[in-house]
Amino acid sequence: MHSTFRRRTLALAALATALFAGSTAFAQDKNTLKVGVSVGNGEQIFEVVKKVAAKDGLNIQVVVFNDYQLPNAALASGDLDANAFQHQPFLDNQNKARGFDIVPVGLTITAPLGFYSRKIKSIDQLPDGASVGIQNDPSNGNRALLLLQQAGLITLKPEAVKNNNATPLDVVTNPKKLKLVALDAAQLPRSLDDLTIASINNDYAEKAGLSLNKDAVIKEAPKSPYANLIAVRRADKDKPWAKRLVAAYQSPEVKSFIETQFKGSLVPAF
Repeated sequence: MHSTFRRRTLALAALATALFAGSTAFAQDKNTLKVGVSVGNGEQIFEVVKKVAAKDGLNIQVVVFNDYQLPNAALASGDLDANAFQHQPFLDNQNKARGFDIVPVGLTITAPLGFYSRKIKSIDQLPDGASVGIQNDPSNGNRALLLLQQAGLITLKPEAVKNNNATPLDVVTNPKKLKLVALDAAQLPRSLDDLTIASINNDYAEKAGLSLNKDAVIKEAPKSPYANLIAVRRADKDKPWAKRLVAAYQSPEVKSFIETQFKGSLVPAF
């Protein structure tokens, strides 16, 4: 009798402990998040994400950045809980170069890259010796060079293409003698008057009043390996709030907004 009573007592105690632990974990789950996004379309999309997340009791505070170098530093230092502005090659490079330990938790959009111009209307009009602006960060610079090669304007070393780390030093043929000018991504739209064409990331292009579908003289296909993502510190990747954030972004409401609002200049990657 005593043994039976003792077993029941222990079982009840274990159940109470489990329930307490579960309720504590739920109570400790964040209900307010600071999320870093890029200026432009990132802001627009997150206005919808915020509304969807609010239905789940999740309050998202959006922090807008005008520079690609700052959001990961802010995340690594704890000033943000997550960010949503970059693709995997960019994140890999930042982790390696700056010692961050940031990981992806969910895909968001694919933003096809384009080359734009104020001097020509078609890439067929590109003159010999033209000045061509590309991004000076390794991942986007590589991406721009691959797009130039795809357009038949240059040829890159096969090893650089294979490793996704091409730089202007890897150009092996350049029949038009194009002058490659590497600039910070945020500077490229402001430099269009001085360049013949420039590779401009979608968010900066939109801010400058440029449309991928109407204005780009070269552009990536809608589906590319450069899908953007939501990123968090590695220690947070399995936290319930991270899963709730991803679920809010990857909701039918957000997908419909992206497809309706951007009409192919941005493509849901989920």
